[in-house]
Amino acid sequence: MCGRFASFTDTQNLADELAIAEIAEDARLLPPSWNVAPTDPVRIVVERAARGSDEVTRSLQLARWGLVPSWAKDPGVGARMINARSETLLDKPAFAKPFAARRCLVLADGYYEWRKLSLPATGSKKVPKQPYWIHPADAGVAAFAGLYEFWRNPAASETDPDRWLVSTTVVTRPASDSMAPIHDRMPLVLPRDAWDTWLDPTVRDASDLLQVDNAPLTTRPVGDAVGSVQNDGPSLIERDPEPRDPEPVLV
Repeated sequence: MCGRFASFTDTQNLADELAIAEIAEDARLLPPSWNVAPTDPVRIVVERAARGSDEVTRSLQLARWGLVPSWAKDPGVGARMINARSETLLDKPAFAKPFAARRCLVLADGYYEWRKLSLPATGSKKVPKQPYWIHPADAGVAAFAGLYEFWRNPAASETDPDRWLVSTTVVTRPASDSMAPIHDRMPLVLPRDAWDTWLDPTVRDASDLLQVDNAPLTTRPVGDAVGSVQNDGPSLIERDPEPRDPEPVLV
């Protein structure tokens, strides 16, 4: 699964890397975070035509992490929909519709995962874990395959600027051979040559892209501080000098 990631690259640098034509002001003003958690605002890339126009524009928008279906009674359901499993998303009404029409890229610099270790000899039943920072092996953004949706607050008036909520989910897949020792699942990190097709709203069936090889990733054991959402800053992705993992997974 993907339940925590980091997004700290400068917005303009992202716009240049992904050929983004328009940047929403709230996306531009979003501060960097080394500890993005479910329901936090995140930056997504979408391609949509403006109302009354056929011209499709690639833009950087802000969305809340945790997809809220349009038919949901309240947005709280989004906290349980931060991920969409690639194997079953077409069977889930909440994901199937946006998969056909509202695919996006969720922009990250990397993500965190926790590796379960062997129980200590002391007899403790608490399973120790080693957090890992997992990020692109090459320079550049980690573009998670994502879906987005619009939810309207039925209690809000027509003039309320916050009556519409944009939310998003990250598509996950079974872990690759190199990542499986850390966790059995991972986000679908699309390679650059898949970005355009994934974003293209005229492509109604992007099922083939659910099978592409992930962009190359590398790993690093990090400290326990990332486990608390209260902690933030570049120190969270620094290498743990004394990892708890007796055999660190280094890719």
